[in-house]
Amino acid sequence: MTKRTTVLIDDEVYEKLVQESVKKYGSTKAISKVLNERLRGTVSGERKIVELIRSKRLARTTAKEFEQFRKRLSSRLEG
Repeated sequence: MTKRTTVLIDDEVYEKLVQESVKKYGSTKAISKVLNERLRGTVSGERKIVELIRSKRLARTTAKEFEQFRKRLSSRLEG
């Protein structure tokens, strides 16, 4: 079931939605479809992160070990 509402969108967000709508569906008439897909993906992604955080831990690590790992990973991504 769909609901009709008004959403105020920043210009740059609107432009990206228009571009994606034209690219994916061939017209600007699918902006609502694109927006719904994006919102659904965001909500689903957040739910998966929460499930992962609450799930059983498969490995044990200390805060110090994790911080060292995070620093090594960050340096690889930067360089």
